[in-house]
Amino acid sequence: MTALIHPTAVINNHAQLHPTVRVDPYAVIGGQVSIGANTIVGSHAIINGLTTVGKDNQIFPGAAIGLEPQDLKYQGANSQVIIGDRNRIREYVTINRATNEGEATVIGDDNLLMAYSHVGHNCIIDNEVVIANSVAIAGHVHLESMAIISGVLGIHQFVHVGRMAMVGGMSRISRDVPPYMMVEGNPARVRSLNLVGLKRRGVTKEEIQQLKKAFHLLYLQQMPLQDAIAQLDLLSDNPHIQHLQKFMQSSLTDNRRGLIGGK
Repeated sequence: MTALIHPTAVINNHAQLHPTVRVDPYAVIGGQVSIGANTIVGSHAIINGLTTVGKDNQIFPGAAIGLEPQDLKYQGANSQVIIGDRNRIREYVTINRATNEGEATVIGDDNLLMAYSHVGHNCIIDNEVVIANSVAIAGHVHLESMAIISGVLGIHQFVHVGRMAMVGGMSRISRDVPPYMMVEGNPARVRSLNLVGLKRRGVTKEEIQQLKKAFHLLYLQQMPLQDAIAQLDLLSDNPHIQHLQKFMQSSLTDNRRGLIGGK
């Protein structure tokens, strides 16, 4: 043990920890765990299973990562959790490993998971996502980059949340959330563009204007949704419009949950 590992921490001899990893009192790390440089594991945190954690992460006290999925189909497979770099995983966050052999629950880079949030089996969280306190994310959910999930809400299994979308607190998310949109309510509805988020992320005025036209076409024109999605081709070659169109088409055609409706 190095000076950075507290003597009360319980670390399996087969665990692979970079010499710069800090482990605080009473943390528990299993034998299949690999942790990269400068990551901090807080007091009483548990990291187990076939779990890979990248560099510069901060795992706060009481977090539980890589434990068995809460899935009745789980039969003891040696499945994975893969976590990237520079994530902040706050107090008592739970991240379950995947259900089947060869599958993984994946967390990208630069994400913030606030206290008591839960990430279910086989989820994919891309980069720069914010998940607020007490969010319950069921299995197989995909959160695209720069999405913001406000507190005390649930996301149904297999739901996709698009990039730069914002979901309001205490909403019930049972269908896909389109990129760049503001969604809120129970039942949840698309209320507007996430204008504040778009500006903060450096989306240009011209691109925002195109997205406003897309919003008007999709939610205010009173035409069938499939027709409105097809007409997004006519707006511009704006990559945000292209991503929005592809996301919505996939939601309706790729055996997904379907789309949350408009206001």
